[in-house]
Amino acid sequence: MCLQKLIVRPVLKSEEAIFRDLMQRHHYLGFVPKMGQTLWYVGCIGEQWTSLLGFSVAALKCKARDNWIGWDHRLQYGRLKLIANNNRFLILPNWHIRNLGSRTLALCLKRIGDDWLKFFGYRVVLAETFVDPGLFSGAVYKASNWLLVGRTRGFARQNNGYAGTVGTSKLVFVKPLVKNARRVLSRPFLENEHKKAGGKMNLKADHMHSLPDFFKTIPDPRRAQGRRHSLPTVLAIAAGAILCGMRGYKAISDWANGLGQKARARFGCRREKGRYVVPSESIIRDVLVRVNPDDLDSALRKWNEAFGAQDDGLAIDGKVMCNAVDEDDRQIHVMNVVGHDSNICYTQKK
Repeated sequence: MCLQKLIVRPVLKSEEAIFRDLMQRHHYLGFVPKMGQTLWYVGCIGEQWTSLLGFSVAALKCKARDNWIGWDHRLQYGRLKLIANNNRFLILPNWHIRNLGSRTLALCLKRIGDDWLKFFGYRVVLAETFVDPGLFSGAVYKASNWLLVGRTRGFARQNNGYAGTVGTSKLVFVKPLVKNARRVLSRPFLENEHKKAGGKMNLKADHMHSLPDFFKTIPDPRRAQGRRHSLPTVLAIAAGAILCGMRGYKAISDWANGLGQKARARFGCRREKGRYVVPSESIIRDVLVRVNPDDLDSALRKWNEAFGAQDDGLAIDGKVMCNAVDEDDRQIHVMNVVGHDSNICYTQKK
C-alpha cells in the first residue's frame, strides 16, 4: 500500500465514539478521556483508518524535559500549555506496515501547530511523549527525529497527587515544532505569537473556594424558573478555566468536565445522585452573554487583588483615545499598567 496516499486529520465529532472504542479495545493502556486542550487524530488511506493519535496538555512535572528546556520554575506553569503531550499512538490491526508509524507522526506534527491555533487560539512549540522501555524501544519516535532527553523518575500521577511508590521509569522523548523551541519556552518574555498561552495560573484549592464568593453580589440575569446552577458557581468555573488558559465556550466546558469531584465541590457545584455536576456549555454561554460586564470586571479585579499572580516586571503604556474628548474639549489619554508575567491590567487611568 502506497504511503503517499496516507493523510492525517482531526477526528470529527461524529467519529469520537468510534475512536474511543478502537482505542479501548486495541491500545494496551486503553482509552483516556479528554482533559483540557485535547486533539484526537486519525490516519487514513482512502476510507480506511490506519492509526489513531491523541495529544493533550503536557505533564505537570518531568525533570528530564524541564532540564532540557532549561526554563525557570516561575515560568514553567504558565508555559506548559505550549507543549503537547502525545499520550496515545495506536497502529490499528492489519496496518503494521513498514514506515507507517513514522510517516503518520510526521504528517501529524506538520499540522498540529495550525490545528492548535484553530481550536485553542495559540500554537504549541514542543511535543513530548513517554515510552515504557519494558514494552517498546521508541523506534518510531527515533525514526521521526524525536530527541531522547532522559527518563522519568517512575512516580505515576493519580487523582490526589502522585503515587507514593516508584513504578516503571519511562523514556522521555521531545520534538521541537518551531525553530529555537527551547529559547521560546525559557526566555524571560514570550514573543507576541505565543502570549495567549503565557501567564496562566495553576488553580489551588483556596482559589477555587474563594472565586464564587466574589460573584455573590452580581445580579442573576436569568429567570428564576429552571435555574440548575447558581450564578456564582457558573461564573467561578468560567473564570477558573480562563485563568488556566482556556479560550472559548467549548474549551471552558471541556475544562469544567475534567474537574474532579473535590474541585467541583470547592466551586460549589450542584449535587445530583451523590455526585457533583458542572454546568453545560450552553449554560456557561448563556450566563456569560447576559451578565453585566461591569459587575463581572469589578468582581474579577477584587479577586485579583487578593489572589492574583505576582509580576516581577510591569509594563506602563499610554494611549491616545481617538475621537474621544473630555468636558474641556481636550483629547483623552489613557495610561495602563500591565504585568509582564500575568498579562493582567493592574490599573487604567484617564
